[in-house]
Amino acid sequence: EAEAVAKLEALLSDAVTRRMVADVPLGVFLSGGIDSSSVAALMQANSQTPVRTFSIGFYEQAFNEADAAKAVAHHLGADHTELYVSAGEAQNVVPKLAQIYDEPFADVSQIPTFLVSEMTRKHVTVALSGDGGDELFAGYNRYAQGLQVVRALRRLPGPLPGAVSRLLSMASPQTWDSIVAAVPARLRPRQAGDKLHKLAAVLGAEAGDYYRVLVSPWAEAWTLVQGAVRPESVPFGAAVRGRFKNELAWMQYADMVTYLPDDVLTKVDRASMAVSLEARVPLLDHRVVAFAWRLPLDYKIRSGRSKWVLREVLDRHVPRSLIDRPKRGFGVPLAAWLRGPLRDWAESLLAADRLAAEGHLRPRPVRRAWEDFVSGRRQWQTSLWTVLMFQAWLDGNGGDGA
Repeated sequence: EAEAVAKLEALLSDAVTRRMVADVPLGVFLSGGIDSSSVAALMQANSQTPVRTFSIGFYEQAFNEADAAKAVAHHLGADHTELYVSAGEAQNVVPKLAQIYDEPFADVSQIPTFLVSEMTRKHVTVALSGDGGDELFAGYNRYAQGLQVVRALRRLPGPLPGAVSRLLSMASPQTWDSIVAAVPARLRPRQAGDKLHKLAAVLGAEAGDYYRVLVSPWAEAWTLVQGAVRPESVPFGAAVRGRFKNELAWMQYADMVTYLPDDVLTKVDRASMAVSLEARVPLLDHRVVAFAWRLPLDYKIRSGRSKWVLREVLDRHVPRSLIDRPKRGFGVPLAAWLRGPLRDWAESLLAADRLAAEGHLRPRPVRRAWEDFVSGRRQWQTSLWTVLMFQAWLDGNGGDGA
């Protein structure tokens, strides 16, 4: 274990140092999480002057990571810059998204990513990013949860998962929320009803298809598209799954060849390039990737904690107390926005007659989801964002995507 930690620190240090070579001002995106803090720490360890760190904050505390980033930057002695943006300033980015991404791109963290890029570019020309750490070192909550689901499913008799799935689906999300309300607040999961319905979908999935269901923002999304059939995605197929020694490795692989390049890296690249900022990703140095893939499973997830080996490296530079906190996505209060200031914009894009006239999406399931969401019956904001970004992109291309 000690050898693995030392080897990873040496590899990461060299990968970071190589990406610090620049004849223009240089900085790093810092969220205060494990990945970006590791990059910032190793930059500072290899710099004679304070490293420039940049973070963005939201006044909505549930989505704000600026305090954590500031604490890490202060410990490292970095030259830290932060920008707090209002809901209105963040919403002003929405009309620009179709042009920035030039395709239907629907990860809502694209909004804060653009804002932090825009702010960073006012100070530097190159910024390092911590992207890739979740895929390499099993950082996503769904990896540990996914493994638990797989192990639980394998212990259940044949028909039982389907029966549990049907039982969970019988009560609406609102009913489950009412039931769970009896649980003490500190132990109560957020959006329990929607999560239980997601679990029902996972339990009811065909063998081997649970992970695709788990990561899909819209179950059976092809049913929304006029005349579409279910696509066959090679990374999720049995032939590929069977080549991996364990379920975690396969899940990481599926994300490495789909979610990482098609979402995470696209998001950062387009957002940064829109403001002429160059983003560099040291964690995806090919030597780091190769090393991470050779590590045993328990060097990644240990006692329910993710990124064990990367945490051990970071512990050498930053006190664990500054890092240990529940994992958050880089998000925005999308549900409140869509039910509030963005409601008219969304309603116009999701109008039934408009969807029918365009002929791409089936109006009925889209409208049902929108009405359930607006009424508060379901938290469909992430699913609806995928449709809204398609519609906004279509709208910006004269209605035909040309």
